Amino acid sequence: MDLQKEKFLKIFDSIDFKHIKDHPNILIAAKFWEPERYSAAEIFYKNMRWIDDMIDDHKSIYGIITSTEKKELASKVNGWLNMLSDSAREDRSTKEMIYIIEKFRIPLWPMKDFAHSMIFDIQNDGFPTLESFLEYSRGASVAPASIFVHLNGLSKKDGLYNAPDFDLKATATPCALFSYLVHIIRDFQKDQLSNLNYFADDLLARHRMNRFELKEIAYGHPVSNRFRALIREYYLLADEYRRKTIDVLKWIRPLLEPRYQLSLEIIFALYLMVFDRIDVRKGSFKTSELNPTPEETKQRVYDTIMNFKPD
Repeated sequence: MDLQKEKFLKIFDSIDFKHIKDHPNILIAAKFWEPERYSAAEIFYKNMRWIDDMIDDHKSIYGIITSTEKKELASKVNGWLNMLSDSAREDRSTKEMIYIIEKFRIPLWPMKDFAHSMIFDIQNDGFPTLESFLEYSRGASVAPASIFVHLNGLSKKDGLYNAPDFDLKATATPCALFSYLVHIIRDFQKDQLSNLNYFADDLLARHRMNRFELKEIAYGHPVSNRFRALIREYYLLADEYRRKTIDVLKWIRPLLEPRYQLSLEIIFALYLMVFDRIDVRKGSFKTSELNPTPEETKQRVYDTIMNFKPD
């Protein structure tokens, strides 16, 4: 075994697969970066997770958001975005985020796109069309993924980081949408039981379904053929982005050092593992069926390392 693979396996042995809960795939893949990049990702995603959870938790508990609450939640999202460019702020969390943005040359557009989608989530009850869902995904998924791709693609010279030479958004979009569509199918039951719905109304209508039927299936009612046809649409769309992701990985890998090539391979492999569990014809679409165990995740990462060949 070569020294590089031994180094990767040493990092692998340090990962606590059972206790990485928020953004687990991203943080598992980021473990193979140099430590300060990983720390930056951990802090960044913790901040973004706080915004996302604030909105989802409110919907889960209360089901609806009143007009007054919409204004309050939107104000918090805008306040979070504004503080990222307010160098005069003295609180530790803000100073830490601004330091990371400056040190790692992180552009502000992903945070702006993310905030825009979070406000859409506050102001709207679901998605009238698939197009509106995909537009929402630009901020809810592509933006966070772009932070990962940016940190993964940095170069370093004389102790200073330089931004990637490639188009960040174009590079991040296929894998982000693939992973998000997989995420929507994987978490169907959990989301429905938490008053969260990511299935577009126009596709529901196309398959003669409604939101009430989605919730019934989540509660254990039989899975109808109409629901399977709905899932098939999302599955095929995910597969389209899966194939585009493979093309992007082939193009971008030679631009990166081996550890960052491996990081991309790992995050793709982890979402591919869930994608491969989706059984449109016979699946129950329950959380327990579609979520890999920590042991299965660990094995997939190990296999990816062992099969990894740098460009």
